[in-house]
Amino acid sequence: MDFIASATSLVGATMVMLRRMSAPAVQAVGLTPSIPDAKAQGIMTLKMPTAKGWAPGHVPKAAEGLKVNAFASGLAHPRWIEVLPNGDVLVAEALQQESKPESLMDRAMQATMRRAKAIGISANRISLWRDPDGDGVAEVREVFLEGQNQPFGMALVGDTFYVGNTDGIVAFPYVDGSSKIEGRGRKLVDFKPGGHWTRSLIVSPDKTKIYAGVGSLSNIGDDGMEAEEGRAAIWELDLATEKARIFASGLRNAVGTAWEPVTGKLWTVVNERDGLGDETPPDYLTSVQDGGFYGWPYCYWGKVVDDRVKQNADLVARAITPDYALGGHTASLGLCWMPSGTLPGFGDGMVIGQHGSWNRSTLSGYKLIFVPFADGRPSGAPRDILWGFLSEDEKVSYGRPVGVTIGPDGKSLLMADDVGDVIWRVTGA
Repeated sequence: MDFIASATSLVGATMVMLRRMSAPAVQAVGLTPSIPDAKAQGIMTLKMPTAKGWAPGHVPKAAEGLKVNAFASGLAHPRWIEVLPNGDVLVAEALQQESKPESLMDRAMQATMRRAKAIGISANRISLWRDPDGDGVAEVREVFLEGQNQPFGMALVGDTFYVGNTDGIVAFPYVDGSSKIEGRGRKLVDFKPGGHWTRSLIVSPDKTKIYAGVGSLSNIGDDGMEAEEGRAAIWELDLATEKARIFASGLRNAVGTAWEPVTGKLWTVVNERDGLGDETPPDYLTSVQDGGFYGWPYCYWGKVVDDRVKQNADLVARAITPDYALGGHTASLGLCWMPSGTLPGFGDGMVIGQHGSWNRSTLSGYKLIFVPFADGRPSGAPRDILWGFLSEDEKVSYGRPVGVTIGPDGKSLLMADDVGDVIWRVTGA
């Protein structure tokens, strides 16, 4: 075992042993979660399963009344999905790239992430998948767009296709039914790369604006707030004027976004800060207000102050409490609105792809869940749709859920799995 691997093992095992006895038995989930008091960790818990992938015939477990099959396989770290009006399915294939480690902890973390297939060489492409016979398995695969910079979010408005690269939003000409982008892109918005690198995109219902999630550079403004300028926010791009502004801020890493149809509000899932315990603070699902501030890095879950951070009392006073807790470090990334009737036994609600934790003594997430809604608000406990991505001993991950969307037929879900390199399709049994 080499030095880095030894350091990884020692740090991880020691921290797990020290934290396990104090790990909460129940996760902080729901409208009124019970969140344990913060316990600042001198050395952050580091625990991540080894990426294994799926053996032939091995698939995730599905809720009663549902079944799952591979819609597409053999991808290179699929992260996000966009379904075009003609039924073609686009998949962004990208990966966090390695950076020069600055400490022993950085080295240990990178070694752990490499083993878990969480960093490496990025494919930097968008692939197109087509299912001409409608059997739920794509028969056609094309390279739709390549040579991008960690592409993630995708959006089509009229004859323009937008890509959320880590360094900005790029617009390309699009011809209806085309299997490949031929024209050159034009950058509309610049974002700072690095840190939380994903850039999700969603189009407003009236097709006049695009909203983009831009995560923080660091955990809690570790390099100063000047380095975080323009980050930890959701941006709004006006398509007519091509001017962009920050729509909402204080969102440490807002990834998936979705429109709730009753109220017309934008919702997002946010990955909260590390280093305060297994369940403190929880990741969350929340509606997003224009001009709203959600606490990061000064406070969490409303106005609970993080005393590791130099404070800003005015911003703490403005901090909005999120709507719904999703449990600590679930890494909730994917989000889509699922209307009643899409899957048997499920009503209106949000579907969330939980990528899974690396920084708690007992792992969390690693599943696809459903949060029921009524009258525009979460209305009950979450339900599992898919699980079984993690071995029972937590040493191996077969897959990790990421992006999720409604399938082309309107009666299925498609979910990206970036360890299994699969797009899973969920339907009624």
